[in-house]
Formats: sequence, C-alpha cells, structure tokens
Amino acid sequence: MNQKRKFYRLNYQIASPQLRLLDETGKQIGVVTKIEALQKAKELGYDVVEIAPNAKPPVAKLIDFKKFKYQEAKKERESRRSTKNVGIKEVRLRPFIGPHDFDTRLKHGKEFLNAGNQLKVNVFFKGRELYKKEFGFDVMKRYLDSLENAKVVREPRIEGKTLVAMVVGGIKKTT
Repeated sequence: MNQKRKFYRLNYQIASPQLRLLDETGKQIGVVTKIEALQKAKELGYDVVEIAPNAKPPVAKLIDFKKFKYQEAKKERESRRSTKNVGIKEVRLRPFIGPHDFDTRLKHGKEFLNAGNQLKVNVFFKGRELYKKEFGFDVMKRYLDSLENAKVVREPRIEGKTLVAMVVGGIKKTT
C-alpha cells in the first residue's frame, strides 16, 4: 500500500531566514531568525520542525522530532482502527415465506443494520410465482415496515426474477 507521507523540514533544512516559533506546548514564542531558533533548540535539546511552510513567515515548532513522528504514527493507526468497513449484507425472502422464517430473516436484517452495514433485501420468484408478483411486493412491504430505524435507499423494483430493495440503518423512520 503506497501512502503519501507528510514531509517536514527540520533544523538546517529550513530555507526561510525568518520563522514564527512555537514551543513544545504550542505557545507562541514570536518571530525570530532561523539562527536564533536553532540556538534555542540546541539549548533545550529539541529540533526545529517547520510545520506550516506556506505561512508568512513559516511556522516552526521546537519539539523532539522522533517523539513527534511516533505520536503522529500512533494517531494514524488509531484513526485507521476506528474507521468502520461498511459492507452490504443480503437477506433473501420468498413470496410465500413462512412466519417463522420471516421473523428470523427480520432479526438478521436488524442485526446487520445495527452493525452499520447496508442491507439488500431480495425476494426471489420461481416458476409460477413470477405471475404473482403482488405477493412478493406484499412480503417486501411488510419486511421494510418491520425494520425500525431504517431508511429505504433504493425502492423495491424487479430485476429479472428478483425483487430488490436497499436499506440503510441508524435513521429514524418518518411514516
């Protein structure tokens, strides 16, 4: 995975003769020359790191660069960990589905939505059921009405021998 890493100029790599200098807590020291900033960093045992090169004058901070890079990587890992992979889960129904099967599929659908996934609801038609599509639409309507906190993203429509609808969760229904 090729990631674009942020590049920081530090110490003698900084080109600007004037810098707006901040201390390690982020409190402003003031506008100083590059040489003064380097002397102050040497006294404190820190590095001068240019954090906003496009500002006038550029903003630099007195920090331990290795510790700064470690904290930045830690933040990046934490943000990657907290992102949720939203997937599409599928529930398959039939036009003449039994009440227990319907309730089981409804329970699964609610679990998928509560987990943050999108839900694709399919009603399959076989053989002569194709001539009784109204039963499929009835089952679909009953299923969608039974889902709490769900919003229909794509209304039910026939695709070949299947009636398909898309639902997302976490949204209060306004019916």
